[in-house]
Amino acid sequence: MRLKFPLTVMCVGLLLALSAANAAGPSAQAKKRPNVVLMLADDWGFSDVGSFGSEIATPNLDSLAKQGTRFSNFHVSASCSPTRAMLLTGVDNHLNGVGNMRESIPQAHVGKPGYLSVLDTNVVTVASLLRDSGYHTYASGKWHVGKAPHNLPPARGFERSIVQGDSGSDNWLTAQRYLDLTDKVYWFEDGKPANMPVEYYSSEYYVNRAIEFIQGGAGDGKPFFAYLAFQANHIPVQAPKEFIAHYSGKYKDGWTALREKRRERAIALGLIPKDTPMVTMKTTENWDRLSDADKALQARRMEVYAGMAEAMDFHVGRLVTYLKESGQFDNTVFLFLSDNGAEASDPYTVLSARLWLKWYYSSDIQDLGARGAYSIIGPSWASAAASPLSTYKFYSGEGGIRVPLIVSGVPGMAANSIHPSFTHVKDIAPTLLDIAQVSRHNGHYGGQKVELMTGASLMPVLTGGAERAHPVDEAIGYELSGNQALFKGDLKLIKVIPPMGDGLWHLFNIRTDPGEVNDLAEKMPDEFKTMQAQYADYAKANGVLPMPDGYDPIQQVQINALVNVYVPRAKAYLPHVLLTLAAFLGLVIWRRRRRAA
Repeated sequence: MRLKFPLTVMCVGLLLALSAANAAGPSAQAKKRPNVVLMLADDWGFSDVGSFGSEIATPNLDSLAKQGTRFSNFHVSASCSPTRAMLLTGVDNHLNGVGNMRESIPQAHVGKPGYLSVLDTNVVTVASLLRDSGYHTYASGKWHVGKAPHNLPPARGFERSIVQGDSGSDNWLTAQRYLDLTDKVYWFEDGKPANMPVEYYSSEYYVNRAIEFIQGGAGDGKPFFAYLAFQANHIPVQAPKEFIAHYSGKYKDGWTALREKRRERAIALGLIPKDTPMVTMKTTENWDRLSDADKALQARRMEVYAGMAEAMDFHVGRLVTYLKESGQFDNTVFLFLSDNGAEASDPYTVLSARLWLKWYYSSDIQDLGARGAYSIIGPSWASAAASPLSTYKFYSGEGGIRVPLIVSGVPGMAANSIHPSFTHVKDIAPTLLDIAQVSRHNGHYGGQKVELMTGASLMPVLTGGAERAHPVDEAIGYELSGNQALFKGDLKLIKVIPPMGDGLWHLFNIRTDPGEVNDLAEKMPDEFKTMQAQYADYAKANGVLPMPDGYDPIQQVQINALVNVYVPRAKAYLPHVLLTLAAFLGLVIWRRRRRAA
């Protein structure tokens, strides 16, 4: 009998404790859920990160890679905004509204279903779902999925944001356009026009604002999701001189030598098979035939490119340091990827762009990288950045759509591991939801029907529960600007349009042959035919439109600049021109009449 009272007290105490724990359940759970930092680089090739074979110093990204997993067979779109749209929604770009970019869409496709060139209202971003589940959500950097109010970050799930609305801008001057493709640089803070500093350095500024947002939400126990979208290394290629100086003389042997060195290092790191052949693209110039002056200029361009990449990594390190010092690092998951492969475009080959650039920028070798100077790497260095893959940005070859992916900080994941099977940018959104312990939506959100996420979560792969994210018989289609592909297991069906490709279908095993050298179409005729039929099914189901005859993406960019920039500008100035002309004619007539009198 003496034991009954103490026992009763203990039971009651235990029940009260359990009750209190249940009552505080959501809050306690929120504290345990990890923070997430999603970092998106711009126009980085497959081997531009040190831990993927580069000579460029990226110690902070490499440290994350050493602590986590590198995905060596990860795919995105071949251009900026389609990748960003899929990254945020987990939905194919033809279903989320970005079937093509505003800059390169043919006029016949403008406004057609799936071809708005901005996020449609039929999709939900991962930020919205995370915000609804109790996360702080922040965006800092390049946006490029629409700048109408319903498409800006606040309407897409972000609590705080500072974004550059279009495809890019100068990295030193906030108001300076990088090409004459828009009427001005559009900046938005929390959905309103932003009051930007006149001068900045883009990578530094984006990290500063991300840290500011995180600090502002600290202390309430809620986890955060930070989307950090850099402009590095989009043109114009620019970097602080102290970073450029680290690469003085590094590229004197040229792009072919660099491409081979990166291939060898990628093999040594276990990222590609040992027998991966060297691929030389037809757009790669013969380094030995260049003059000494041209060699010096080209080497300097790559030095600036490397400096820009290292500068971005340096500022990533500042964010990591802040999270460590504030005690948040150990509960933070990091993801790093690029939006597409390396940028090979040379605006100086287009007369209108060349004239515009001569007016606004210097291209002198001694100025490259600095404020007021414009640098590119062009197709030859882009081929090295893509090593050992074929093609680059805009094209469906592996060099255009296979990019580095690093995931770090997931509880239970193996350190310093490499995952070699096919993965896709649509997989990121469901992965983030699994990390945050948030369910996918069921096709309805906010009282309306929306597109389902079709990506696969990478969590089973990251935690050792599965060898593949996608079944070997799952067919995953891709299309942008007429460049097409279909992935199934380790196989890839691909068509690259002229002038880069021949416009015909080819078949490769991209796990054993990442350079896409050995065409398997004749060896596997049945699979070749089956996959073509599966691509046709994908195109029909996703509303992929055929490209107009003679479509050329470079020419289309010029046409769209004329339609979207020059014609509206001419219309705006026309009344002033007519008024001035009328005043001038009136003056002439008045003078003649006066003389006659």
